[in-house]
Parts: sequence; C-alpha cells; structure tokens
Amino acid sequence: MPRTDTARTFHVAELTRVEGEGSLDVVLERGEITQLRFGIFEAPRFYEAFLRGRDHREVTDITARICGICPVAYQTSSANAMEQILGLSVPDAILDLRRLLYLGEWLESHALHVYLLHAPDFLGYRSGIELARDHQEVVARGLRLKKIGNAIMTLVGGREIHPINPRVGGFWKAPAEAAVRALGDDLDWALDAALETVRWVAQLPIPALEVDYEFVALHDPDEYAVIDGRIRSTGGIDIAVDEWGEVFEESHVEWSNALHAKIKGRGTYHVGPLARYAIGFEQLHPLARKAAEEAGLGPVEHNPFKSIVVRAVELVHAAATSLDIVGRYRPPRPSHVEAPVRAGIGHGASEAPRGLLYHRYEIDGEGLITDARIVPPTAQNQPQIEADLRGLIPTILELSDEEIQWRLEQAIRNYDPCISCATHFLRVNLERRS
Repeated sequence: MPRTDTARTFHVAELTRVEGEGSLDVVLERGEITQLRFGIFEAPRFYEAFLRGRDHREVTDITARICGICPVAYQTSSANAMEQILGLSVPDAILDLRRLLYLGEWLESHALHVYLLHAPDFLGYRSGIELARDHQEVVARGLRLKKIGNAIMTLVGGREIHPINPRVGGFWKAPAEAAVRALGDDLDWALDAALETVRWVAQLPIPALEVDYEFVALHDPDEYAVIDGRIRSTGGIDIAVDEWGEVFEESHVEWSNALHAKIKGRGTYHVGPLARYAIGFEQLHPLARKAAEEAGLGPVEHNPFKSIVVRAVELVHAAATSLDIVGRYRPPRPSHVEAPVRAGIGHGASEAPRGLLYHRYEIDGEGLITDARIVPPTAQNQPQIEADLRGLIPTILELSDEEIQWRLEQAIRNYDPCISCATHFLRVNLERRS
C-alpha cells in the first residue's frame, strides 16, 4: 500500500550522469506533492550577451563553445540563421557534408547516453564504470560507436570537440574524397553495432508510464529532419522556423537559471528523440524503421522510458544515412558560398541530439550582431520533465524512499538533459540611483 501517513522528502543535491549541474527537490505530504522542483542552478553563461558586437561570421566558432557534446548543433542552427539573413542558398553537396558532420555528433552523443549514462538505471548500476565490470563487451561496443562518431567530427569538422571547419555558407575546407570514403568500414561496423544496440535496449526492464505529450520537432518531407526543416507538433503546429516566437514563449521561475519554454495558451511540450520519431517516423532510414518495428515500437511512443530504445533507433539511422552520404561523396567545389553583408533578422533551427535547437540573430549593415537569442532543448524540456515527475510519483508511492529517488533520477535522465546548454541566457535590468 502507498505510504500516505507521513511526510516524505526527496533531495538530490547534484544529479549524476547528466551534463551540467542540477538538482531535484520533492516534498510529499499525506501522499500529495506539495513541492517539486527540477532545479537548474548552474550559473548563466552569458552567450547571448557577448555575441553582441561580434562579426556575424564568428557565430559558428563562438556558439560551438556552448557544448562539448553537441557543438555541431549550435554551429548548424547559427549558420542557418545567418544564411537566412544573407539570402544564401547552400548547394546540396555542402548540405550533405553538413549532414554527415551532424550525424557524427548524433553517433557519439547517443552512444554516450545509451551505454554510459542511461542503461545503468535500467540494470541497477550506479555508473557506467560499474556496468562495465559485469558487461565489458557491451560497454566496449558503446565506446567504439562513440569513437566512430568522434572520427567523423574530426575529419569533417577539424576536431572532435568544438569543431573549427564549419562556417557560415559551408566549410573552410572540404575533406578529400578518399578520406571520407575510408570511413566506410567503420560505419559498416557501426551500423551492425547500432542494430545490436536496438535489440539490447529493447530487452531492458522498461517501467510502464504513458504521458499525453505534445511532441515538437523539425519535419522535412524528404528526409528525417536533422539540419533544417519546418517546426511541427503532434498537436497541429506547422510553422516556419521564423515563426517560433509567435507560437512559443519563455518565462523565468525562481528555482532555475534556465528559462522555461511553453506553447502559448497550451503549456508544456516535448522535444528530443521521442518527438523526432513521432513527427518523422515515415522519413526514418528504412533500416532504422525496420529496427524500430522489430523492437516492438509503434510509429509514436508516449512512454518516456522508451526514449532509450528510440535513441538506439536513431543510432541506426545515423550510421545508415552516413554510409549513404559517404558512398556518394564528392568534395564540394567551392567548399563554401558567400553573399554581401546586409542588415536583417534571421532564424535557424536544427535537431540537436537532445531536441530542437532554435536561434535568432539580428545584424546591422556592417555585419555585426546586435541581438541574439538561443533556445536550447533542455530549457524547452524542463517544464515537461517536472510534469513527468508529477505524473510518475503517484504510481510509485509503494516503493521505498531509495527506490523512489532512483526512479525519479532515471525519469530525468530519459531526456539526457544538457544543463550547461540550458543556462547560457542573461537578462539584466540595471538601475542606478544616486
């Protein structure tokens, strides 16, 4: 029977196996939740503030520093926005190379999350290191998958962390055809390993929980949207990226240094693998779609704990699509395109491993940034994470306090939150009185 006769408090001072610093506080009184706070206390990092006054061409180098795990996402969203301002039409060959780089990031990020950060929750281990002691071959597979993703980032991006080769309009230098084709053997292995990953995670003990999400993700009728697309939702939203501010809004809550994002007039929404999968199931690579079906997934999944399975399906998509790109690759000539500077406002979005990443910039006639706005996936998901926890708690009250705390942390890790990404905003109102 659920324990409802006493007050129960759960305090996680620092969440583990997530990027950045966050906390969780839950107070139950007579079985009712009187306080629930997924706190993001990591200090703001001021990116929008110090982008102002910088040359628009620097944006891909500066925003890449927001995250060491998904820098390509920030580079791509920022490049999309600047290219919109300049009226640049980027050739397909350059876009293919941009896709390959981005999918390399998906490989390394998803492999890290699935094998080292999230799988231990399902198997009762406190860390990936503990998991490796009993399942060395499994963890080795995940590490090699991550290494292959990093190799793609190094070849195309110039280095695996904070790549330096991407730029507005394309790349500073296109890698040689032979070097890209040489990725083929590793990607063949990665595809087999990703398929095995789906089979492995599909057998994990997944808690039962169904949530009526409104999923939001990019959509492209011709491909599983990664580098660009329209914003769609399962609730009927279908807008261009530059309409983001008309549909979504951000607000501040006292326990978070990340802004909360919601759909105007509707409330919380969910971005990330589950959302991409729901919006773009038909556009998945055929091998990924088949793997999903064999794992027992439907075209839409509302159990947040199944996100680990969907991430594994996206590993298949990333490996298979990368193989296709490698097989047809020819170095684009030139490796980037340019256009005269003009003042304007531009919007860009892409699908970071953790979900939709929106950027908005304004530049003046000299090409200097006068305003910047960046909305990371974790900031968008934070209200939905809290809603998930509120829905989960009543179903697990019969568990011990230790088991409840474990399950709540696991629920947060369903989102693979990047707290550092979420806390870069700064809004300062300074009033001086003499």
